[in-house]
Amino acid sequence: MEKRILSGYRATGRIHIGNLFGTLQNWVKLQSEYECFYEIADIHALTTNYNSTEQMKSNIREMATDWIACGLSPEKSTIFVQSVIPEHAELHLLFSMLVPLGWLERNPTLKKQIRDLNLQGKLNYGLLGYPVLQSADILIYKADTVPVGEDQLSHVEITREIARKFNSTYKPIFPEPQSLLAKSPRIPGLDGRKMSKSLGNTILVNESSEVTKEKIKKAFTDPLKIRKNDKGHPDGCVVFAYYKLVNTDKIEEIRELCIQGKIGCVNCKEELASLLNETLAPYREACSKASQDNIDEILEEGSKKAKKIAKETLREVKEVMNLW
Repeated sequence: MEKRILSGYRATGRIHIGNLFGTLQNWVKLQSEYECFYEIADIHALTTNYNSTEQMKSNIREMATDWIACGLSPEKSTIFVQSVIPEHAELHLLFSMLVPLGWLERNPTLKKQIRDLNLQGKLNYGLLGYPVLQSADILIYKADTVPVGEDQLSHVEITREIARKFNSTYKPIFPEPQSLLAKSPRIPGLDGRKMSKSLGNTILVNESSEVTKEKIKKAFTDPLKIRKNDKGHPDGCVVFAYYKLVNTDKIEEIRELCIQGKIGCVNCKEELASLLNETLAPYREACSKASQDNIDEILEEGSKKAKKIAKETLREVKEVMNLW
């Protein structure tokens, strides 16, 4: 039986280079090795943006457009919208009966999110239960592999715990999915923190070359390298981290030039901007040619296929739980 993948993003619109290099390029490769299901998670987006949904539908379309422009193929992968399939929410409800609060409260990703988004005292039930809904997303397709970034490893572990508890309590119908880390699982934002639109430190894939260049000019570099001939510390530099994404052939040469004080940050940023814009050019062109009607059709067909599987899994779950 072919191994099955489930992964996705919250429906927040255009993707950034952290998504592209950290996840999407890996997703594209996995299409030839696995049966792939990729979810645009609009319900998950409500956990922190429940009061700001005006752009939700356009965010979904933009995200799907970027995914396809970056190489996801509707012929090879099932691309779908989470809220179109209510079985996700129902399985989430059933799983919530099994999950002790302690599993959720100890979640390190949740603690970091509360800190980064200043949510102290504002935690809602949806955000606390985020990993349970994510587990439903994964297990309703009986996915055995989940490609994730490092910050999502704890969520996959909760999914494994939920699968084990359900299987031992009722009947073993769920696999215990394995995490699959990409080669570049963590890509810093322009300020050195994790790249995230909520933190305002991203470079979007479809941005103009001029905007990209201006953003790179402001990127965080080695604070100890003030003058061009100062010896640098490239491993803590955002610009050097981006170089590793687009210029791997000369990365050791650049490292040595920086360490020896033979290249300045201004020149480094100018060269990086040129290389990054060259790398992103084909994706930007593909985005500009995308048809909204075609995107809607792809999402409709993918959601229809996903719903068929989700419906059957939920039927099986309710049967072993002796529900009507």
